[in-house]
Amino acid sequence: MTSDPRHPTLPFPHVSVIGAGLMGAGIAQVCATAGCHVTLRDIDGAQGAKAKRAIEASTAKLVEKGKLTAEVRDAALAHIAFTDALGAAAQADLVIEAIIEDLAAKQALWREIEELAPPSTVFATNTSSLRVADQAAVTDRPDRFLGLHFFNPVPLMPLVEVVRTDAADPAIVARAVDFVRRLGKEPVLAHDTHGFIVNALLIPYLLDAIRLLERHGGTIADIDIAMKLGARYPMGPFTLLDTVGLDTVLHTTRAMQEEYRESRFQAPPTLERLVAAGRLGRKSGKGFYDWSVEPAVPIEGGP
Repeated sequence: MTSDPRHPTLPFPHVSVIGAGLMGAGIAQVCATAGCHVTLRDIDGAQGAKAKRAIEASTAKLVEKGKLTAEVRDAALAHIAFTDALGAAAQADLVIEAIIEDLAAKQALWREIEELAPPSTVFATNTSSLRVADQAAVTDRPDRFLGLHFFNPVPLMPLVEVVRTDAADPAIVARAVDFVRRLGKEPVLAHDTHGFIVNALLIPYLLDAIRLLERHGGTIADIDIAMKLGARYPMGPFTLLDTVGLDTVLHTTRAMQEEYRESRFQAPPTLERLVAAGRLGRKSGKGFYDWSVEPAVPIEGGP
């Protein structure tokens, strides 16, 4: 693929990513690597600077591993602009929201962007659990609003759930599917229900692992090893929980419990306590494991 963001064959030549956290930075990186011109916006300038360093480190590692050429890396970095203003949305073909998993916050953001973006701009949310239609409802373009659910870490995870609402224009959905493929990802179509496909199946599994730990059915290390070797999963549930982020899992759990009112989506006390204690997983240095040492060691006994 050409690295020129003005190339007419790119589905969305100019992408505005809102939120420069772990997910937003990763989304900006893969879009820029594919040749899009990207503006990464965060209201916190320090977070934007942190995202810039993270993207530079991530692309350097990919070059070191031979998965990216230095030329493509340099072009990608040159295609990302960092800002604390929303104005770039006015020039974007696609706006991807990647802020906190809170419906009210997302709706407030979309109301602002709606005032800036031209009618042709497509809106996409990276929500992992909230219904897309509830966000689209505060805009005048439900036909041009969909979900693009990337997975962490974005540069390495190959899947993107393309979430379509009943109001979504099929041509826009097809364009989004093409876009995801251009990013080197594999798209799957998901209907607009809480949790979509992956989290509807994954979250109960992760919560059951915590409940098993709470009733002393196994240690953190033994449960992780058992699922890796017995179920052939690439990582155990506690390693995955720490990788996703315990706060993200808790937000997702609460949203799905609110929707389905099923006991399998009820957050276990241990998850609530860890998040309250600031032990969020890899990103905070500690979760179920202590990630400040190499290799990471399980922290048995709870917070």
